[in-house]
Amino acid sequence: MNILFIGGTGIISSASVWRAVEKGFHVTLLNRGQTDRSLPKGVEVIRGDISDETAVVSLLKGRTFDSVTDWIAFTPDQVERDIRLFEGKTGQYIFISSASAYQTPPVRLPVTESTPLRNPFWKYSRDKIACEDLLKKTYRSYGFPITIVRPSHTYDERTLPFHYRYTIVDRMRKGKKVIIHGDGTSLWTMTHHRDFARGFVGLLANPLTIGEAFHITSDEVLTWNQIYQMIAEAAGARLNAVHIPSDLLASYDPEYGPNLLGDKSHSMIFDNSKIKCVVPEFNCIIPFHWGAREILAWYNTHQEACLVDKNADRLMDTIIENYNHTRPK
Repeated sequence: MNILFIGGTGIISSASVWRAVEKGFHVTLLNRGQTDRSLPKGVEVIRGDISDETAVVSLLKGRTFDSVTDWIAFTPDQVERDIRLFEGKTGQYIFISSASAYQTPPVRLPVTESTPLRNPFWKYSRDKIACEDLLKKTYRSYGFPITIVRPSHTYDERTLPFHYRYTIVDRMRKGKKVIIHGDGTSLWTMTHHRDFARGFVGLLANPLTIGEAFHITSDEVLTWNQIYQMIAEAAGARLNAVHIPSDLLASYDPEYGPNLLGDKSHSMIFDNSKIKCVVPEFNCIIPFHWGAREILAWYNTHQEACLVDKNADRLMDTIIENYNHTRPK
């Protein structure tokens, strides 16, 4: 099977490249070549920018693929470009959407693929929904062979599960207070990218997936209190948590706010029956307490990545101080 990944070196996609090669696919990557991630032997890399449509037409001239996945399409105009590029040239086009596209907050749990798509808080999610709507219309109209995949919170050894990344770990290690949104008891799902890849690669060039949507997540359900505690333990630190309402946190940071209110502040757990039916080998085997140790082990050996955002650190101090002065005694 001849597979094209647009991107292929990111947090989610990198493990899928390795898994696809292990499964015997011929994998071609189209990207700008700006990564320090290693690639398995035999991967073909075409250096190019997918946003330069004319150049991509030339780079891929005469080539067809059994499956094409665009890991870096976020808006309808980017999807329209992909349809122009790959119509008649692939047996499957996989769009990487997002589980944040589901109804937020959800009316019922667990979430299934039939849960409505609606997120009034986060433009990123609304753009993904618009992409899905466009692709479904194209499939219904003339059979463009789509498959939609909705990852939730997927991580690798470099990915801390916080908006302020290593700055949070630094605060933990210094004994400073760490903010957890809400009361920390909302339910969340952390999926290791190698586990995600086990499900995703089973969808490649699979005729049972055409016209269908799948989410791929772990079945492990954690509270945010547990997630922070696991990171603190992996960092060799004692968690000194302060709980602050999500809407108050969002008011301090316009970048973080939509992500928090449109995703992480709500309980989201998933029914993975559909992906397991189509890909029977899919099973998540990496619990987050293992993943947390892997993450901190990576940071402990990559000091250049242990970056502290001083502005974010000061902002957290300010939020905590203001909250302590204004909350009911």
